[in-house]
Amino acid sequence: MFRNRHARDLLFVPCAFLALILGSPRLSRAQAQNPFLGSVPAGQATATTLDLSLQDAFNRALKYNLGIIESGQDTRVARAARLHSLNALLPALSARISASLEQINFSAQGINFKIPGVNIPSVVGPFWVTDGRAYLSQEVFNWSDIQGFKAASESEKASEYTYKSDRDLVVFTAGSAYLLVISDLALVDSIRAQVNTAQTLYQQDADKHKNGIIAGIDVLRAHVELETQQQRLIASQNQLNIDKLSLGRVIGLPSGQEFRLTESVPYAPLADLTLEQALKQAYATRPDYLSSKAQVQAAELALRSAGAENYPYISTATDYGDIGAPNFTSSHGTFDFTAAVNVPIFEGTRVRADKLQADAALEERQAELADLQGRIDDQVRTAFYNLKSSSDLVTVAQSNVDLANQTLAQAQDRYASGVADNLEVVQAQESVASANQSYIASLYSYNLAKISLAQALGVAEKSALQFLVGGKQ
Repeated sequence: MFRNRHARDLLFVPCAFLALILGSPRLSRAQAQNPFLGSVPAGQATATTLDLSLQDAFNRALKYNLGIIESGQDTRVARAARLHSLNALLPALSARISASLEQINFSAQGINFKIPGVNIPSVVGPFWVTDGRAYLSQEVFNWSDIQGFKAASESEKASEYTYKSDRDLVVFTAGSAYLLVISDLALVDSIRAQVNTAQTLYQQDADKHKNGIIAGIDVLRAHVELETQQQRLIASQNQLNIDKLSLGRVIGLPSGQEFRLTESVPYAPLADLTLEQALKQAYATRPDYLSSKAQVQAAELALRSAGAENYPYISTATDYGDIGAPNFTSSHGTFDFTAAVNVPIFEGTRVRADKLQADAALEERQAELADLQGRIDDQVRTAFYNLKSSSDLVTVAQSNVDLANQTLAQAQDRYASGVADNLEVVQAQESVASANQSYIASLYSYNLAKISLAQALGVAEKSALQFLVGGKQ
């Protein structure tokens, strides 16, 4: 019942750590432990590059993600358990048609007929007996079975809520993987621009050195900067490829299928939502919280069912049929009806053990519900803190990018006028690279905080896309 509890906790780890997990070469080991990082690939890879929108990623993940597939099967198992419990409350009806060849030895059964002057054989038969009969039995009232059925119904309800919660988890997992690839693409573009800038500076310095205008150290410095940026580009492109593989695994793309993202998810402010409103909404709508409450109710009913195993219960059994010899042409109807009150008197320690086990399960479910209440409060508050700080970081990072670009432009002007050497230009280029990386990271963190808040509120499947592209809907 709690198979996915630890998987759901993945959602609320710090953004940097999540990025490390989703982009790490150790992902294959994580996938083996967490089904929500795996999938059942569908279809065959094609030579055509697939356009993948954020909504497409959500739809594929909700269909092919391994975690949601297993969660759906768990719901079916819970439904089967409810049907099994219901069976104890339903009548059992069966029918039988039989034909038998019989020979009866009265003497062997202690029956001796002696009538003076009449020869009565001690052995009768063989003769045919045909019988067609229907049997009906039912426990009319069994309080233990009634409570057991109610407990199974609550368990099924809890499983359905868990399935909904897992769908939110799948949306978050696919969304965070998609956002990470967006971040990688932006980083690759930024570094590629830095490579072009460094290449231009190196070519200019090489020409000036050839003409004897500048010293060789300036050319060497520009060359080092160029190769540094090229190394960064190679590393960022490699990380992009790895993270695209991870996204493909989460959403069930065929192995080797090339795809490109069609959305960039730029900065979009989230509509006003107070912390108090968010907490109230989370407790009202989060499927895992509703599932935990249903599990407590199921445990309470299971305890009542165990306690009622010592209660008397009423059962009935009846049969009606047609019996004849040698066939049905000379048959006659017969029936039997029995009603009984069954009173358990001594059943050893079984009932006591069942009550102890049910009480322990109830205590555990109540403790887990109390813990979840605290975790929901912590997760919603954490999402708010991350949203606020990452939003501020985006603003500061954007300003820093503008300042760094201005610094680079001034350094290039000073260098072109011969006022300074290219050291200022190289340092300014590094500042621009660092500022761009900070802005990309802060934007990724902000969008991840928004989708984390949607999941913390229990509305990720319904509203994650709206949270990301245009605020709360």
